[in-house]
Amino acid sequence: MIQNIKAEILASRKIGHDIFLLKLNAPSITETAQPGQFVHIRCSETTDPLLRRPISIHDINSDGELTLIYHVKGKGTSWLSKREAGKKLDILGPIGRGFTLTENKRVALVAGGLGSIPLFFLAKKAAEKNNEVDFFIGAQSKGCLLRIDELKALNINLYIATDDGSEGFKGFITQLWEQYLKNGKVYDRAYSCGPKPQMAAFSRLAIKASLPAEVSLEENMACGIGACRGCVTTIQDSYGNKHYENVCTCGPVFDATTVCWGD
Repeated sequence: MIQNIKAEILASRKIGHDIFLLKLNAPSITETAQPGQFVHIRCSETTDPLLRRPISIHDINSDGELTLIYHVKGKGTSWLSKREAGKKLDILGPIGRGFTLTENKRVALVAGGLGSIPLFFLAKKAAEKNNEVDFFIGAQSKGCLLRIDELKALNINLYIATDDGSEGFKGFITQLWEQYLKNGKVYDRAYSCGPKPQMAAFSRLAIKASLPAEVSLEENMACGIGACRGCVTTIQDSYGNKHYENVCTCGPVFDATTVCWGD
């Protein structure tokens, strides 16, 4: 059930170029939050900006601490980055359809850029359910990789790719994952989040490998609860029929085989 609460800021700090980590006290949200879901934050004390900002859930803990990571892009997130510990934020959550969790399986997580933010929570929960987790994380360069030490602390296998070769494999993260698939690595399920071209490539590889796969989409959102239809994406059923679905309520996680990538 979606909660509307005033959450106290526990910590806020910059962790990269225009990238901020935010910790909130939000036990009524963390007790039901699932990997892949998000919260909708009011980023103003007035009506400017009017719309809330959707931010993926990065992590939670048993003490009710909610961790978010976001990229400062405009007026709303700039305002958010200036909030200090002790202040309270108006948030809605948890919202949306999350990832399908398995138990005692082998799973692959393929993240590009900021796509690693929601997949961190998924990797943690998947490992807790005794899955063998291969986390493939890609970025433009070594300096753009997020929370690598924290990922290494999880009970997972970590594989890194950078566009410029400054860390790990040189190239796109889907190219690295494709190498493992071609070399016979078999998975029971795969998940991805990142730029659309990366997720489109991921989906093609998953389909080729007959691998159940899910992707987490990002779209501009207004209401965040499915009323305004401002965040629709094109979905195709098994008969080839296309229709629109809300990313906020029907997603943000979708079966990778159903998403129309426009290619």
